[in-house]
Amino acid sequence: MKSDTQLRNDVQAELNWTPEVRTSDVGVIVKDGVVTLTGHLASHAEKYAIERAVQRVQGVKALAVELTVKLPFDNQRTDADIALAAERALQWNV
Repeated sequence: MKSDTQLRNDVQAELNWTPEVRTSDVGVIVKDGVVTLTGHLASHAEKYAIERAVQRVQGVKALAVELTVKLPFDNQRTDADIALAAERALQWNV
């Protein structure tokens, strides 16, 4: 069984190897084989890539994801915008 320090090093190495990930945005904490990821990301795609990368590391017992995605202001939609888009999509499919 790997120590928490070795597991943390392995997770960070896997994240460094993953081209979709900016490792400076991700904190990695390991306790008893449970990996906790923290930080703020710019996209959901990066969050998914990070989760997949950690799942590839042998010895990870569980993964706690405390990552938040902060989209650029111009990519944010209000609840009203989302509701209108849903309404229009339903109209096209009825």
